[in-house]
Amino acid sequence: MAPSAITEEPVLGVSPLKGQDKPSVVEGKEKTPLEAISHGILMPGIPTFPDYTSHRRHILVHMAATFRFFARSGFTEGQSGHISVRDPEFNGLMWMNPLGRHFGMLTAGDMICLDIATGKIVGGNTSRPANAAGYLIHSAVHKRRPNDIHAICHAHSNAGRAWSVFARPLEMLNQDVCNFHNAHAVYARYGGIVFASEEGEYIAEALGTRNKGVILMNHGLLTVGHTVDEAGFMFGLLDRACAMQLQVEAAAANGIPKNIISDEEAAFNFKMASESNILYREAQPDLEYEIEAAGGEDAVARGFDALQRVAS
Repeated sequence: MAPSAITEEPVLGVSPLKGQDKPSVVEGKEKTPLEAISHGILMPGIPTFPDYTSHRRHILVHMAATFRFFARSGFTEGQSGHISVRDPEFNGLMWMNPLGRHFGMLTAGDMICLDIATGKIVGGNTSRPANAAGYLIHSAVHKRRPNDIHAICHAHSNAGRAWSVFARPLEMLNQDVCNFHNAHAVYARYGGIVFASEEGEYIAEALGTRNKGVILMNHGLLTVGHTVDEAGFMFGLLDRACAMQLQVEAAAANGIPKNIISDEEAAFNFKMASESNILYREAQPDLEYEIEAAGGEDAVARGFDALQRVAS
């Protein structure tokens, strides 16, 4: 648990046991995904906070750590790529990264706050501009799905761009890619660099009402989540799934047959691995590594207290 986190969301089906300071799995009822993966004490889910300031700090620290994970994963391409996270207090505002600052250098104090509806910069760090194309894409998605999407990730990763050329969805080739079973789409057109709101709307429409990711033909990948942790983990997973699909296609071209996971098994895998609390947990090993490597949470939070106050 990060130092800024105060309490954890309760998970149905668990209760504290005498002499134990963490909940344990209760037997005899259907297990939640976190209960199913936890042997002994229960792995905590998405944290909650006593006030909006501490919640916002946690979000921006984890947003910066996600960018650092992206840098370590090789998802950088000049000034391309952006993450947005909806503000925990003001539902109509979102935080984005500044244009032109390397992912691996970002801290909470670099982030810019924008009005989703208008694009107006309303707070945060105003020393750099936001990415105009990023605003058009992210605002369209946030407006389409205001209730279940709180974070969006987009970058021009190598494997994602390579697989996007085929404008094909991924096959369920392995257990991990089942996180996208019936939950990813393909945007099978290319409209150039996004400098008009229509292209953002087209991407949001392709993502649909329930998908967790979309493959943008000749462009890259976009993933969404209840938390920035989830969206970031899913982006990495989607990119690795594209790389594996390319490797499998190369082998299959030489006559080696594929074994595809059945729809029934893929649906079960999706059910047990794609809930928001467990996807938050999936992201923590990489984010904790980035925070530790940066010198601790205070280092990644640098500049947060100096951010211009936001207001709805």
